[in-house]
Amino acid sequence: MTGAEAAIPGFLGAVVGGHLCFRFPRVCEGVRWLCRSARRLPCGITMRFRLSPVSGSGLVLCCVLLGAVKSYALELNLKDLKGTCLFAKWEMNFTISYETTTNKTYKTVTISEPHNVTYNGSSCGDDRSGAKIAVQFGSAVSWNVTFTKDASHYFIDNISISYNTSDNTTFPGAAHKGSVDVISAQRFKIPLNDIFRCNSLLTVTKDSVVQNYWDVHLQAFVENGTLSKKEFVCEEDRPVTTAAPSIHTTVPSTTTPTPTPTAPPNPKVGNYSVSNGNATCLLATMGLQLNLTEEKAPFIFNINPSTTNFTGSCHPQTAQLRLNNSQIKYLDFIFAVKSENRFYLKEVNVSMYMANGSVFSVANNNLSFWDAPLGSSYMCNKEQVVTVSRTFQINTFNLKVQPFNVTKGKYSTAQECSLDDDTILIPIIVGAGLSGLIIVIVIAYLIGRRKSYAGYQTL
Repeated sequence: MTGAEAAIPGFLGAVVGGHLCFRFPRVCEGVRWLCRSARRLPCGITMRFRLSPVSGSGLVLCCVLLGAVKSYALELNLKDLKGTCLFAKWEMNFTISYETTTNKTYKTVTISEPHNVTYNGSSCGDDRSGAKIAVQFGSAVSWNVTFTKDASHYFIDNISISYNTSDNTTFPGAAHKGSVDVISAQRFKIPLNDIFRCNSLLTVTKDSVVQNYWDVHLQAFVENGTLSKKEFVCEEDRPVTTAAPSIHTTVPSTTTPTPTPTAPPNPKVGNYSVSNGNATCLLATMGLQLNLTEEKAPFIFNINPSTTNFTGSCHPQTAQLRLNNSQIKYLDFIFAVKSENRFYLKEVNVSMYMANGSVFSVANNNLSFWDAPLGSSYMCNKEQVVTVSRTFQINTFNLKVQPFNVTKGKYSTAQECSLDDDTILIPIIVGAGLSGLIIVIVIAYLIGRRKSYAGYQTL
C-alpha cells in the first residue's frame, strides 16, 4: 500500500483492501488513483473532505470530489505537516426567503443536499491568523464560519452566508438581482484541545435566512495533529438536573398522611411570530404546558417564553412554528389549509430531554384542532387540551393563533372556541327562570285550593 493509500480513512481502506474490490474493481482503482495523485496545498496543508456514510448505502466513498453519494452530513478534515489541524463534521440546512416579481410575493428556497459542495478557502489558522471553514453550494450560495483563539480557548466568531439572486436556477423569478451577505456575529467559547459536540438542533435567524445545525462535532486549532478525546458538550445536550431535596429530621407521627398533588401554576403567555421576508406570516400567542404521563409519576413542564427560541416557515398550504430551548429539542406546530377556506392544527412533533438523560419523542400528523376560517384567527382563553398521543398532551392557556393571511403583522377577527362561547348561557338562564316561575305558580295554586276546601263543613 502506498503512503497516500495509508491516509485513506479506515472504513474506505477496508473497502479498497477488502472483498468489495472484487465486486467493484473499477471503483477501487479510481480511489487508489485519486489518493495517489492528491495534491499538496501551500504551506504543506492537505485538505481532505468527505461525505459521511448514509445508512443503507452499499458503498460510500470518502472523497467528495467523486460526487457519487448524496448525504445530509458534511465532514471536513484539514491537515498540515503534523496531522489534523481542523476537523468538523455536522449536518445543516438553511432557508432563504426572497421577493419575486409576482405581485411582490415571497418565495423560500431550502439548501440542504450537499451534492455540489466545495470547500475552497478553508484554512487551519495559527497563532497569528484565525481558522476558517468555507463551503460553497454551487455558484449561488456560500457559507463561512471563522474561529479565533486565546491562551486557553478557541471561539466561533462569525457565521456568514452569501447568496446571489441573479442565479435563476436557485432563485427563480427574483425581483432584485445581485449578491446578498448575511453575517451573524457569534462569541461561542470552547476550551482549547476539546472537541465540541452538539447533537441538538441549533438555529440562527438573521434577516431573511434561517440556519439549522445539528449533530455537530468540531475542533479548531488541533494540537499535535491528533483530535482530542475530551468533549465539550453544548448546553442543549446537557441533561436537565433536578436539585436534590433537603432532608429535615422530624419526629415521626403516628399516621402518615397521603400527599395531595398540587396543580402547577399556569404557564406564562408567550408571543411568537414567523416572517416570510420582511412580512409577518404567522402569529401565535399562548401559554404552553407539556404533560407527559409515560413515567410512573406524571411530568408537567411549563414553557418559559423568555428562554425559548422560535423559528418557522410559511407556505401556501402549510405553516410551521418551531420552539426549542435547553430542555426541548424541538416542538413543532404545523398548520394546514382544508377545503380551501379553513385552517387547522394538523400536526405536532416534539422531542425533549428528560431528567434521567433520556430523550422523549412523539409525533402525530393526524390532528384536528384550532379550526377557523382563512383570513381570521383562532382564540381560546380558557384552558384547552391538545392530545398528541396516549402519553403526551399539551395544555394551552390564553391561546390565539393565525398561521395564514396575516395583514400588517396584526391578528384578524377571531373565531372563539366553544369553551369561551358564553352565548349558550342566555337561553339556559331564561329557561331555568321560566321553569322556576311555573313551579312557583303551581305550588301557589295547590295551596290556594287547600285553603278554599277548608271553609266548608259536611252537612
